Amino acid sequence: MLKSPLQIARSSYQPKMPVALNGYVRLVEGEKTQSVADQQMISELFPNTYGMPIIRMVPGEKVELPQMNVGVILSGGQAPGGHNVICGLFDGLKKLNPENKLYGFLGGPSGLIEHKYVLLTSDIIDEYRNTGGFDIIGSGRTKLEETWQFDKGVEICKQLDIRAIVIIGGDDSNTNACVLAEYYKQKNVGIQVIGCPKTIDGDLKNAQIETSFGFDTACKTYSELIGNIQRDANSAKKYWHFIRLMGRSASHIALECALQSQPNICLISEEVEAENYTLNDIVDYIVNIIVARAEAGLNFGTVLIPEGLIEFIPAMKKLIQELNDILANNDEFASLDTNDEKRQYVKGMLSAESRQVYRDLPKGIAMQLTLDRDPHGNVMVSQIETEKLLIEMVAKKLATLKGEGKYKGKFSALNHFFGYEGRCAIPSNFDADYCYSLGITATHLIAAGKTGYMALVNNLTEPAAQWQAGGVPITMMMNMERRNGKLKPVIQKALVDLNGKPFLYLKNHRAEWADANTSYIYPGPIQYYGPSEVCDQPTQTLLLEKGKK
Repeated sequence: MLKSPLQIARSSYQPKMPVALNGYVRLVEGEKTQSVADQQMISELFPNTYGMPIIRMVPGEKVELPQMNVGVILSGGQAPGGHNVICGLFDGLKKLNPENKLYGFLGGPSGLIEHKYVLLTSDIIDEYRNTGGFDIIGSGRTKLEETWQFDKGVEICKQLDIRAIVIIGGDDSNTNACVLAEYYKQKNVGIQVIGCPKTIDGDLKNAQIETSFGFDTACKTYSELIGNIQRDANSAKKYWHFIRLMGRSASHIALECALQSQPNICLISEEVEAENYTLNDIVDYIVNIIVARAEAGLNFGTVLIPEGLIEFIPAMKKLIQELNDILANNDEFASLDTNDEKRQYVKGMLSAESRQVYRDLPKGIAMQLTLDRDPHGNVMVSQIETEKLLIEMVAKKLATLKGEGKYKGKFSALNHFFGYEGRCAIPSNFDADYCYSLGITATHLIAAGKTGYMALVNNLTEPAAQWQAGGVPITMMMNMERRNGKLKPVIQKALVDLNGKPFLYLKNHRAEWADANTSYIYPGPIQYYGPSEVCDQPTQTLLLEKGKK
């Protein structure tokens, strides 16, 4: 197979690690822990894995360990660095005992259930060192929730003599890992379960987990593209670029990309919800900046939009809920022949507030909300192209202002969506190092007999040698949330903290970035070779949170 020069060079890159992981390791246990909320309910649901201590790893002495086999699963969407977690696992296992084996379950959690796997050898592993993607074993979104699924896992683990399973995934996947660990502990089947924090969205973070892997690479990839667009905008001076970014549940990506590129406008979904902004409020905010820049002769700019914005607008959220209720199993609506009839029917059923929101929407978006449903009968919010919606509404408002003589500029807009471009990029040095360390850490947690833990590497704004490795009980990060009408234990998602330093930095500088003194930063492509201050930097979010900026 042909490889690019960069692929060839990256295959020999040796990830940097915390000092404690370079040799033999000793585990130091802290105080007992409790969940972030709903302590009684979580403790009752997880009696065998609740309250375990946080673990940190320090240099230790060699200990002879019996041969052990481990299985690994990639779960959910791709994130740069996943391959390096597996490489770290493999190397860590072989260092402890050359006879140790690592099995990869194919296609995500379904591989465990359907007994589809591959024995990962050094020949396979060496092909995937420091590469992006999840193609070494594939991923999937099957949820491990049912007892029969857990029992099918026991069957294959007993067959292959697998002692532990490592699940590499986001908050839902690690919630499943916690449930699986509890079940296996309760049944005393001798199978440990360890999680690793993955998601480019950045919403798997808390007081223990400083960042999920993949977030750094994805944001640097998107920021390069945003910087390129801003350089073009500043050169052509004739387009407004509306850029939608990954992040349905939280706006961490949009915020980080704004901190890296300094666009004219960056919307933050959590702020929109907190301030009870309407869609028209957002349009007016954008329009005011466009008009002000036009008065200075600048008919161009950039707008960053989180993917989940629509769901954070309180009035839109209320409209969507009403539409879900009205249209669920509604035979009368289904019998209507034309879109206009369906539109009039919906307007007649909505509350006065939601009817006005529905009327204000461009007709195409309104019909999309009305007609497109997911398998559960709900509005397919993720399919709404928010950037196009805002362009249409902004253009309409600007046309009105032009007719009133209040706007004399020219508005030409281009829309973009940056999503898959960032999920499988070659991992940055930060993610390559971080993920490899997570894999090594998971190995030591397994060797110590731990289960129900997430591998932990923190102190991430310091050089890698000063990073600190350990483990955090997954139950510590859990709370109870209503899912599909039922209370379920889940890892608490991290939203953008409106009192946190990263958002406050944006808030304090957004007026400066919006005005006529264009303040664009052009981050350029990810750098893999060169001075550490260029190649090894963590995200701006981390630097601000740790007071390093």
